[in-house]
Amino acid sequence: MNTTPTIQFTDGAAYERYMGIWSRMVGAQFLHWLSAVDGMRWLDVGCGNGAFTEMLAQHGAPSTLAGIDPSAEQLAFARTLPSLAGADLRAGDAMALPFADNSFDAAVMPLVIFFVPEPRRGVTEMARVVAPGGLVTAYAWDMPGGGFPYAALQAEMRALGAQVAMPPSADASRMEILQELWRDAGLAEIQSREITVHRSFANFDDYWTTILGGPSVAASMTTLTEEARAALKTRMQELLPPNTKGEIVISAKANAISGDG
Repeated sequence: MNTTPTIQFTDGAAYERYMGIWSRMVGAQFLHWLSAVDGMRWLDVGCGNGAFTEMLAQHGAPSTLAGIDPSAEQLAFARTLPSLAGADLRAGDAMALPFADNSFDAAVMPLVIFFVPEPRRGVTEMARVVAPGGLVTAYAWDMPGGGFPYAALQAEMRALGAQVAMPPSADASRMEILQELWRDAGLAEIQSREITVHRSFANFDDYWTTILGGPSVAASMTTLTEEARAALKTRMQELLPPNTKGEIVISAKANAISGDG
């Protein structure tokens, strides 16, 4: 019987600490690279707790801003953000966007495409709702290439026998797959780049508390014995020595892509 846990995001506050901070770090570099003009109509596909949507609201001067996500809990958290008070945040499926053709000037999937069961349909849907000449964009942790922020942790968990939760379409985060998906959607002027970010945790306890709030980690932890969980913590302390300030610094890598509709 398959006992591998699934990944579900239902706690906006815990997600903010676990992944929202990472999302903003890579999102800032992504927006700088994209160099989109102000006043555009933006759609955030898989907006989650609003981490990247808030960045669009604060720095992209959008004329309209919409976001969809399957998690009611995540959307509820996003709606508490003051800068998203005027945003159209609704439950939705990336493979069947609840918007008419040509409704936006830009659509983005921020750290989402590997969660879409059929990524090709998701990209096609973004291309459909973006007006001619608009932007269809995404960035995703390089899952097969070890770019996920907690890849080392996942490797150690597997070594201890844990059933590690993984997104259904991890290969979609590979650069060559992203480029293929964008070409197949008929997008033009395709550009791509790698983005590397570094996050500092105050100390190991800060890191450990953060990862325990992550839904994928929490689900996987339940498949380990108490002894194995203790061994995992010891092993991660060995793998993540503090710097001279006592901080734990971790790097992550994302692949970014953009094309014109």
